[in-house]
Parts: sequence; C-alpha cells; structure tokens
Amino acid sequence: MKLYSGPVSLFSRKIEIALREKGLSFEVEYVPFTQDEGYRPKHPVVAEVNPKGQVPVLVDGDVALFDSTVILEYLEDAYPAPPLYPKAPADRARCRQLELYADEILLRPVVRLLYRTESAHPDPQVREQRRTEAVKAEAALREQYTKLEGFLGRQDFFCGEFTAADIAMFATLHHGLRLNGPRLDAHPVLAAWHRRTGARPAFARVVAEMAEADRRLSHSLQP
Repeated sequence: MKLYSGPVSLFSRKIEIALREKGLSFEVEYVPFTQDEGYRPKHPVVAEVNPKGQVPVLVDGDVALFDSTVILEYLEDAYPAPPLYPKAPADRARCRQLELYADEILLRPVVRLLYRTESAHPDPQVREQRRTEAVKAEAALREQYTKLEGFLGRQDFFCGEFTAADIAMFATLHHGLRLNGPRLDAHPVLAAWHRRTGARPAFARVVAEMAEADRRLSHSLQP
C-alpha cells in the first residue's frame, strides 16, 4: 500500500493517522511542495489518479483512490479492524456528518488564514484586506469552537468512542492552530479533547512531522 501525501496537507495527514490507527503497513511519498507555488509541478501519479491533481492518493494493489473521505471509507471496508466508524447506522451517519462538518464547515474560516504561510503580498491593499479577513476568520473560528464543544458534550470523543470524526476534526483544528488561529484556552472541553486526541501516537507523530515541515519550508508563518 502506498500513500501520496503532502507535508502540510491536512487531508493527507487524515489518511496517515487512519492508516496508523488501523495498524496498517504502508509506504508514504511526500510530493513536491512549497508555500508559494503549492503542489507544482504535479506528481505524475497524483495527476493520473486524481483529475484535480491533489493529494491524498492511495494505491492499494489494483485500487487507486483520491479524496480523503472516500479513502477513509475504503479503509474501513477493506480493513475493518480496528473500526473507525460506529456500527449502528444512525451513529455511523452522524460520524460521517461530523467528518463532513470538519472538512467543509470548520475548514472555511481556516482557509482564510492560509496567506500566513506565503510571502507577503507586494500590494499593501491586498495585505490589509487579508488582515481584515483574518480577523473575521478568527471570530468565526471562536464561534466554531463553541459549537464543537456542544457536539462533544460530556463525551471523550465526538461519537463517544474514538472514530474517523475525531481524525477529521483534529486535522482541521490543528491546521488552524498552525496558521496562528485562535488558541483553545477559552474552550476547556475542546482543549481537553484536543490534548487527549493529540496524545495518541498516530496524532502526535503527525503533529511533530508537520512542525518539522513548517521549519523546512522556505517561509515561516507570519504573525
């Protein structure tokens, strides 16, 4: 099994965590990436498998897949133990919906912070516009933190037991934190979940590897 991944790709890192949580043996190849150029030139295997030319791409024998959600569900079907989804249909659907929430709702304000990993834009108006958008994005993230605490309630994990929903939520949340998004200090329930989940070996490894990738990349994060 081989995973084509990106050093700071949250969707690729979701799959790395899932593979390690399932105890699967795999090879990972990190495709070329810079903060200013992104994933250019496109890796030929990635371009061949994914029409969008994006990681992650998983190759498992004759199976070649793209999209982190599709890959997670394939891994669950092909390698069901240990499970990353609940058994009951309603619980399974809620888990999938929470993963979707992480990928498409929580991610929206995080995306507006991505400029912090790029060189400063030469146009001062663009720089000011980005700073204004970042303030709004941080406010939106704080609102999301409150909603996530509501989803958690008194549970240790989003679906009670550890599931793919925790992988997706952690990946997106961590991406926002590494982009100097709002800290979790004012949200103790979410902060406790973040510490608990981040202490799992698969998560701790990804966090350390992404921190090292940030150090290696040509531009440090802007304040």
